[in-house]
Amino acid sequence: MTSPQLLIFSILAAMMGLFLWGRFRHDVVALAALMVCVVAGLVPAGAAFVGFSHPAVITVACVLVLSQGLRNTGAVDWLARSILPRNGGRLMTMASLMGLGAVLSGFMNNVGAMALLMPIAVQLSGRLELTPGQVLMPLAFGTILGGMTTLVGTPPNLIVSGFREGAGLGQFAMFDFVPVGVAVAALGVIFIATIGWRLVPARKSDVGDDFDTGAYLTEVRVPEKGKAVGLTLRGFEAEIEDSGAQIIGLVRNEVRITAPHGGRRILAGDILVLQANVDALAEALSVFGIKLEEEKKSSDGEDVKTDDASKKTSQTAKAEIATKKDDKAEDRDESDEDMVLRELAVLPGSTIVGRSSSDLRLRTRYGLNLLAVSREGRTPQARLRNLKLKSGDLVLMQGPAEMIAEFIKDTGCVPLGERELRIPDKRMAIIAGAIMLGAVGIVTLGLLPAPVGFALGVLASMLLRTVPLRQIYTSIDWPIIVLLAALIPVAGAMQTTGAADQLARFLVETIAQGNPITALAVVLITTMFLSDVMNNAATAAILCPIALGIAATLGVNPDSFLMAVAIGASCAFLTPIGHQNNTLILGPGGFRFGDYWRLGLLVEVLVVAVSMPLLLIVWPL
Repeated sequence: MTSPQLLIFSILAAMMGLFLWGRFRHDVVALAALMVCVVAGLVPAGAAFVGFSHPAVITVACVLVLSQGLRNTGAVDWLARSILPRNGGRLMTMASLMGLGAVLSGFMNNVGAMALLMPIAVQLSGRLELTPGQVLMPLAFGTILGGMTTLVGTPPNLIVSGFREGAGLGQFAMFDFVPVGVAVAALGVIFIATIGWRLVPARKSDVGDDFDTGAYLTEVRVPEKGKAVGLTLRGFEAEIEDSGAQIIGLVRNEVRITAPHGGRRILAGDILVLQANVDALAEALSVFGIKLEEEKKSSDGEDVKTDDASKKTSQTAKAEIATKKDDKAEDRDESDEDMVLRELAVLPGSTIVGRSSSDLRLRTRYGLNLLAVSREGRTPQARLRNLKLKSGDLVLMQGPAEMIAEFIKDTGCVPLGERELRIPDKRMAIIAGAIMLGAVGIVTLGLLPAPVGFALGVLASMLLRTVPLRQIYTSIDWPIIVLLAALIPVAGAMQTTGAADQLARFLVETIAQGNPITALAVVLITTMFLSDVMNNAATAAILCPIALGIAATLGVNPDSFLMAVAIGASCAFLTPIGHQNNTLILGPGGFRFGDYWRLGLLVEVLVVAVSMPLLLIVWPL
């Protein structure tokens, strides 16, 4: 093994280790790996950023914009209301919901499809007498399965197609993935809708009808002359014991006391750290007249405690924002009736990931309060205002409905529970759908390459305003774009150094024993395993050179092995970190890390059992 090969293997091992650790974002890790390869001379400096012009990267960005057009116009809402049965049973409703998610994922970003259908799934869970998690996990798996059915359904498919073109074989066509992908997705949806959903843990909440968000960490401030002043902590809890809320901490004079003694008396100005669900929080507020604790930064940078004055300040900030947005600005009555509570799920790509309430300046920017945070059923240890948010968290926001809607649009969070359904603009929905179908048709008929065809679709969306100009760039998931663009040169270094061929020979000779069918199964299962513990796009970029090397070593059809990589990279069902849709349901479903494998393992076994014979038939060795 040569020095460059040892070096690239070391870089890959370190990169995969950082992916598994999860301390840093995937795009940061990939960019760091690229820079190391450049400094080490494995990637020419002049070719360091050629990945940003790669067809797969351009196509992914364009598809994300077109997906935003379908969301903005309400086309998907209309489709959901038209397809989902209003009074169907569990089997019909689950199959319809998963089928719709799978179909949408074939033509738009599957994370976007999941985000659109997620609130609908939460609402359906009540009618089906299931916990939201028992509907959300099947939906997440259905959208993941649907992504493997077309060229644009998921980034790994585009990456695989790009590597095929790089090998001199041309790109895969739009529907080359259909014969195997549709069969796997259809059988997966049927299995989950009939049997599989029963394997999802039913994590019920204290209030029964709601989903288990894990108890919220909430901070409340005791006002002067409040009813709670003078009570012991034990007496306070006794007043609201039916709600299930409990005091887990006390902040007095900026000193936090963990697990305070029940005999300690409450003083005015104390901050009580409660573990409570939404109803318990509401009860405590109404019974004792206590206030939600929130900090904001004043213009000179000093911390200002929330009181009546700061409330007025937040209302003024909100009014100023509203004035900028509406030329017909009027004086508003900031009564309690104007304020609403909304539970939001933090998407993996949300702009608030890694930031705290103080960092976001919610009061001054939006006039909103962050009331509580729920994280995988565990109690965060940091103060609420300093708690760094993570993907999968649930946040409880309070404020005017229009400002919460603005916050959702700006940050990419997803509202849960009941929501106001958008009234689709039929004309614009038809235009957005026609643009997407037109782009797909251009690519399918081979009139233009995929990047150009979908770029034309983006141009049409801009001209016809199905996507506002200000949203063109915000609708693109830039971390995934950087991830793909950085890994493509790294994967190229595996080929130029001969590392991919070296690893391919090892797998063929040691594990597959020279048997092409065994080698194909090894590639499929290895890709599935890596997708469960690291980003699926990164997995595809790393495995494609190896798959091509194995095919060359055995002298067989490389398309079989590339398709195995595409399928395996789209099948991350064992963990909440393998796919963004799995991460997205972690909080709303009340799931734990180990809850996914019960259903996920059987789904992956089904995928292998169905895809292996189909690969040999459709893409013979």
